Amino acid sequence: MHFEARSHYSGHLGREMYFNRYGHGGTPVIVFPSSGGSKDEYADFKMVETLSGFIESGQIHLYTVSSIDSESWNDTGKSAHDKAKAHNQYDKYLVHEFIPLVRHESQWGGKMIATGCSMGGFHSMLFALRHPDIIGLTISQSGVYDARYFTGEFGSDIATYENSPIDFLWNMSDPWFLDQYRQNQFIVSVGQGDWEGPHVTATRKLDEVFNAKGIPGWFDYWGHDVAHDLHDWRQQIYYFFSTLEDLAIV
Repeated sequence: MHFEARSHYSGHLGREMYFNRYGHGGTPVIVFPSSGGSKDEYADFKMVETLSGFIESGQIHLYTVSSIDSESWNDTGKSAHDKAKAHNQYDKYLVHEFIPLVRHESQWGGKMIATGCSMGGFHSMLFALRHPDIIGLTISQSGVYDARYFTGEFGSDIATYENSPIDFLWNMSDPWFLDQYRQNQFIVSVGQGDWEGPHVTATRKLDEVFNAKGIPGWFDYWGHDVAHDLHDWRQQIYYFFSTLEDLAIV
């Protein structure tokens, strides 16, 4: 498998940002790490190995990005507003610096795939909903979709609201966004076993608003023996990509 460990300088974040690339062709997949994770986490979790058949065949290739969660959602010393403000800088980095790099070197002009587990599930869904012209397929595993999970009640703070999918989706009326959502594909999975309690709640809330807004999504609730755990995430991601292959989507 082709592998590159890379970095580039981000003007929006004022630092070098590190990422890995796995594979040589096909649809680019942007992979967000879980809380505290790094660009190496997806390989460490053996998720890359799990998807190796799809990567080596040239159906997909992965870009595993770094996060700045320790300075945004996980920074306990910051207010909700400041956490969201820091995340917005990260979002600008992705849109204006990272995605153009991926497009250029992949020679890919179409929509991409976003995925991640746990905190990475939150990031992949949030990025896909904020930028439905960039991400056409989202696979979010065991995510949370309510910014209150990181901030507590945030009152009327607009910056936090705009980063809380179960809040801003209820009020979404812009036809451009809604049309894009309805054209795109969303796979949202969660187990119902150990440590999945808040993630089940968040997934059901997202499921409810998707239904209310007429946004198609595959909400997949796995069994009570499926935990918030990498072993189960590996099983899920292989199942989803196998299904997408059968449907000729990847």
